[in-house]
Amino acid sequence: MTSQEDTRATRTTVGVWTLTAMVVGSMVGAGVFSLPSRFAEETGVAGALIAWAVAGGGMLTLALVFQRLAVRRPDLDAGVFAYAKAGFGEYTGFFSAAGYWASACVGNVTYWVLIMSTLGAWVPALGEGDTLVAVAVSSVGLWLFYLLVRRGITEATAINRVVTVAKLVPIVVFVLLALFVFDPAVFAANWGGESYGSLFDQVRDTMLITVFVFLGVEGASVYSRHARRREDVGRATLLGFGSVLAIFASVTMVSYGVLPVEEIAELRQPSMAGVLDAAVGEWGTAFVSVGLIISVLGAYLAWTLMAAEVLFVAAKDRDMPRFLSRTSARDVPISALLLTTVLSQVVLVITLFSADAFDFALDLTAAMTLIPFLLAAAYALKLRLRRETYDGAPARTLRADLVIAVLATLYTAFLVFAAGLDLLLLSLIFYAPATLLFVMTRREQGRAVFRPPELVLFGVVTAGAVLGVVGLATGWVTL
Repeated sequence: MTSQEDTRATRTTVGVWTLTAMVVGSMVGAGVFSLPSRFAEETGVAGALIAWAVAGGGMLTLALVFQRLAVRRPDLDAGVFAYAKAGFGEYTGFFSAAGYWASACVGNVTYWVLIMSTLGAWVPALGEGDTLVAVAVSSVGLWLFYLLVRRGITEATAINRVVTVAKLVPIVVFVLLALFVFDPAVFAANWGGESYGSLFDQVRDTMLITVFVFLGVEGASVYSRHARRREDVGRATLLGFGSVLAIFASVTMVSYGVLPVEEIAELRQPSMAGVLDAAVGEWGTAFVSVGLIISVLGAYLAWTLMAAEVLFVAAKDRDMPRFLSRTSARDVPISALLLTTVLSQVVLVITLFSADAFDFALDLTAAMTLIPFLLAAAYALKLRLRRETYDGAPARTLRADLVIAVLATLYTAFLVFAAGLDLLLLSLIFYAPATLLFVMTRREQGRAVFRPPELVLFGVVTAGAVLGVVGLATGWVTL
């Protein structure tokens, strides 16, 4: 047994089905229940079909990138940040780790907002998840989950397997019931979307929605240090991606056959409940609401695990301060878990000042994930162009990996463009102060804080953050 295998054997290990459950559990959360109105706000049937084709194809190339990197660089754990560091240097790796971690924390806030909005249909004080009462109740739930995860990784992943199965049932039932009342005439009337602008604009404007719902495709890669076999990481990624793509596209398309697009766009979140209410009556709202709460709590558990895992592995690799590498007797990264919960709490309070708490948290989550995704795809392309780890590889493998890496890089670059300047600047407002963790790390190691290229990157990030703050102050950047 190699030293790496021996180290892996001493950890809590999980198999391919548990890893797949982590991928599905991470991806199927708040986003799927908001898809009908989020899509209807931007496009009709034609644009939605193209958007899912583009997003499905683009995210498939990204999933394949994670699959190949897991095999070609088995020494790199917590894949997303580790690939950025290996390919483009320590500060870039830190940049990727911090952004990915923060996106997970912001994404966790969307779960609580959506739960409170769902309950707000019966408890007016909760509003749409953005009232003071809603934030207070969400905060209690947030810290209860912190205590749950502290109990141990094994217990948390076992709960996630059960919840992953439970959450899929109401979604599948929704699709079947919507198909039962599906009206071809309504679907045909919703085909166009000329009022939304050009077809290109419609597709571009839906891209950030698809990014959010596909977050988690890298879940097995992030959790790879616990994989029983390295090959299971790639298999779980593809199994989870294929299953979830079919679910997301089905939920979106069947909704266009139940209500006119203008009515779908006006539904309160979770809009899936409104569609089912129109299809089968008021019990549909209750049915979807129960399914949503189960689904969202499961996704919250999975994302909390992944966010803490990123900080922990970064600290173990000496890319974050040492205190974040502390673990409990049950293999829980307790300091990383605490910092993750604290950031989620801060963002939860910020939603009180946003125009639309759910959309703000959802879009910011997607935007902050784009840079780590882009860097991972670019690293796969760099490996292939330099033929690193490709000694003796057949020509067919070389061609396939080149095509995949190029397409994944182009797709993620397009997503950065589609996100827009506002969200990019809001992301940089986080990235600049987060560099304090990088400074702490370098000082712990007795090293110079920045090398010249890193200083240039820090300068660009800081300038963007200042511009973002000015934009918020003057009103041309909004929450």
